[in-house]
Amino acid sequence: MTVLFMLAALLTIGAYWGGLTELVARWSTQEEYSHGFFIPLISLWLLWQRREALSDSLGAPAWSGLLLLFGASGLLLLGELTAIFILVQYAFLLCLAALILCLGGTALLRVTLLPLALLIFAIPLPYFVDSQLSWRLQLLSSQLGVAILRGLDISVFLEGNVIDLGTYRLQVVEACSGLRYLYPLLSIGFLVGYLLRAPRWQQVLLFLSTIPITVLMNSLRIAMVGVLVERWGIGMADGFLHYFEGWIIFLACLALLMAEIWLFERLGRRRPVLTVLALPNVTGRGAARAPRYSKHALTYALPVLLLAGVSVKQVGEREEIRLDRLPLSAFPLQLEEWRASESRLETQVESSLGLDDYVIADYRRDNGDIVNFYAAYYGSQRKGISPHSPQVCIPGGGWLITGLARQPVTLGNGQSFAVNRVLIQRGEQRQLVYYWFEQRGRRIANEYSMKWYLLTDAVMRNRSDGALIRLTTPIKAFEAPATADQRLQDFMQLSVPRLAVHVPD
Repeated sequence: MTVLFMLAALLTIGAYWGGLTELVARWSTQEEYSHGFFIPLISLWLLWQRREALSDSLGAPAWSGLLLLFGASGLLLLGELTAIFILVQYAFLLCLAALILCLGGTALLRVTLLPLALLIFAIPLPYFVDSQLSWRLQLLSSQLGVAILRGLDISVFLEGNVIDLGTYRLQVVEACSGLRYLYPLLSIGFLVGYLLRAPRWQQVLLFLSTIPITVLMNSLRIAMVGVLVERWGIGMADGFLHYFEGWIIFLACLALLMAEIWLFERLGRRRPVLTVLALPNVTGRGAARAPRYSKHALTYALPVLLLAGVSVKQVGEREEIRLDRLPLSAFPLQLEEWRASESRLETQVESSLGLDDYVIADYRRDNGDIVNFYAAYYGSQRKGISPHSPQVCIPGGGWLITGLARQPVTLGNGQSFAVNRVLIQRGEQRQLVYYWFEQRGRRIANEYSMKWYLLTDAVMRNRSDGALIRLTTPIKAFEAPATADQRLQDFMQLSVPRLAVHVPD
């Protein structure tokens, strides 16, 4: 059986290779997920600790594993069709569970379930989900940090993510959102909850408490920076000290988890803290004897995996339907009183975005109004190439998102749709951004809906083309944001109807 299982494992890695390489790339490039390298090692260590139970549980295969394997293969193909790699990565975990069922049945899966579940914490969330969490945590941490500073009798003013201390404006940027603590701490909370020799409700509460602990301690970190700046100057807000404070806060989060365990014990059996953390004693169930090779479920799993790998290759090579369109370079540079000066992105930026066609231009009119118009078209959004959410790119450019909402817009022809309305700030500069997705005849603001339609259209229509449209205007000194809203909507009346020939329905 070992040979069959190893062969199945190799076929699995081959079929899921694209999603696995993207997973490692996220671990390497995003500090929030750098702990991902350790999680598979911890899972292997847990399996090694259970090796006797694994041997005792190895028995007759469960043919339901083949059904689960078909489901995982279907999810794999959906992920490859839509370039939603989280589907591929979760399908990989389902595939592992299916192979375990095929190898040794439900008794074996029971013993391996927790090490498998731990691997969930190694899978990054999609970029657009990360960005949503990041800016919301920035706002929440800013508000709590300001409340702490005011409690310490420090005069402070909060505007969005900017904390004004009078002598210094402290910007709570993406790196201060707390996600760098939250994701590793969730993994640790899950593992410590498993090791905790306590009632189930205490284990669950310990795990869930990692979220408020992270938010509270990150807010305390922001407040601490504010106190240091107030007392010793702006040099306290940057450099090594800032990162060193981050490590201290993370260790403090771990200390709070230990304090929570101590509190449980004070209210219960009063055991020493170190004695309540131990590996549970997992035993096998003496599973039934496995059948011969010719009747083993793994012999049927191999062709399913081979078919999945071949199908993934075919999906990658399948030609999508592409409709005729005018290039965006032909988009008019004069729209009545608006006249544009076109520009180009840097070559490195173009390459990283992976777009097929784009236009970026500053439109001006005689009264000094400016609207930056950016349209990026993707002929195919497979293989991980899709529009970058402005919620990801805006913080990367040094801007802070101080407000995000949906804005309804009605065109002159009576068509109504919603756009994302984003208020951003960098220092004293303020801007208003509208953006939405033109996706195969739909105008979509919700990024979750955009991914859903991408999935269904890739399957049903063999199309995954689409575009990101972004309009940006500076908010002038003493100008109300509502005036900037009207400026963008005036520009949309002239520009949006002209997109149809460039972004096909």
